[in-house]
Amino acid sequence: MTTATEFFRAKLSFETDPSDVASAIADGSADFVVVDSRSDAAWAQGHLPGAIHLPTRRIEAEAAQRIPAGANVVVYCWSPGCNGGAKAALALSLLGYPVREMIGGFEYWAREGFRVERDGAQLRRAVDPLTGPVDGGLDGSGAPAESEQWRELPPR
Repeated sequence: MTTATEFFRAKLSFETDPSDVASAIADGSADFVVVDSRSDAAWAQGHLPGAIHLPTRRIEAEAAQRIPAGANVVVYCWSPGCNGGAKAALALSLLGYPVREMIGGFEYWAREGFRVERDGAQLRRAVDPLTGPVDGGLDGSGAPAESEQWRELPPR
């Protein structure tokens, strides 16, 4: 029988979340490669800066050329309503990669206000108050104005 401690320790060894990924990237402690397992069309709509685009259906054929052997991998798909991240994590684990799924996927990355890359530009969406604390919204009202959902950021 598995105890709660054993279950949650194991679960946390295979999952991470947007906040932890963003923090590790920001402070330079990221010891992982980020893989976006979504389709070409989804990638074009936006993705994590620095992520490798490797749709799940291409992992078996392309992972060895795109991801260094033995590299720690964090994989994501669209959202909590999508199991594409889990499928990609399974495919990568079958190839021997240590892998964790970013729960919440791209949806929660963007909704939490982290940088997104689209068409070579860095963008940031206002924080969704259902996913994290807001600082009064971009327009000062507590909620972002429609025109302020995304704003371009200067290059890093």
